[in-house]
Amino acid sequence: MRRFLAFLGAGFLVGALVLPAAAAVAVAADGGGTGDQGFTIKDPRITESSGLAASRLHPGIYWTHNDSGAGAYLYAVDSATGKTVATVTFTGVGTPRDVEAVSIGPGNEIYLGDIGDNLDGTWPYVWIYKLPEPKILKDQTIRATQYVVKYSDGARNAESLMVHPKTGRVYIIDKKEDGGHLFEGPAHLSTSGANIFRPIAPVDLWATDAAFSPNGRQLAVRGYFGGIYYDWNGGKIKRGGRLDVPLQGQGESVSYSVDGTKLLYGSEGADSPVQAKGAPAGSGSAKSPTGGGSSASGAGAGAGGGGVSSGTLKVGALAVLIVCGAVFGARKLTRKS
Repeated sequence: MRRFLAFLGAGFLVGALVLPAAAAVAVAADGGGTGDQGFTIKDPRITESSGLAASRLHPGIYWTHNDSGAGAYLYAVDSATGKTVATVTFTGVGTPRDVEAVSIGPGNEIYLGDIGDNLDGTWPYVWIYKLPEPKILKDQTIRATQYVVKYSDGARNAESLMVHPKTGRVYIIDKKEDGGHLFEGPAHLSTSGANIFRPIAPVDLWATDAAFSPNGRQLAVRGYFGGIYYDWNGGKIKRGGRLDVPLQGQGESVSYSVDGTKLLYGSEGADSPVQAKGAPAGSGSAKSPTGGGSSASGAGAGAGGGGVSSGTLKVGALAVLIVCGAVFGARKLTRKS
């Protein structure tokens, strides 16, 4: 996501203010590196992790991939150790341009969203790749199916792709600073012609990723500085509340744990941390119908719905204000240039 370079100067300031507090939060959430409680991606090849999806076929494994220009590779990361246990090379597609998201649908099918458009309207079409999740975790090559995607109202940038766990229908959220829209694809993707995605609901966030809960009843959407969860309601989404999104250097991904009790948030960069937070109630799988996670106002959460201490919140708030000022300054300089 090259556009984020405008945040670079602000990032140094945020790092100086937030890292001590964020590190404390990460340690508390990690619980000693016990898998779904959080982990650090240790593979030196993964420097721009832009998507995250929990494997149902291999509990404790999270699939991720790099950002634009990094080739047709998919990595299986063991959340107990942070190490890559399998690298999948997918073939049968052209050269990926800007892969921004990964999601797992019914039948353990992996969907990759080559949907990024850093110039926000350059590409007249984008792509989705689908491949079966391997039953054995080892380095291997798998043939993928490629689908052409167009939007009914014109080209746009997007970083969020979600596959509903019950219906298998694919959705995309475009990335707009003032809030985007949830786009719905056809009931079944086709390799014959373009698959038209149409807007069905507004989303109140500058979205960098999103994920369905295991039971398909909730949709979690994250951005750089926060997140929102919606009741799915058959696609007629209803805002449920705020998510406890950790402050990260470049927050690009989110995934529910397989049992739905946790939301795991990832960031780009070498040795990038994946931090775990309690998921809203009601997001669990069939084995965990109540979700098991705390709601936005549940145990360990502050009055504003966060699970971070008040001191951390104050530091985070100050950091966000500094970031906002730097962002607007960078945008003005960019416009002038």
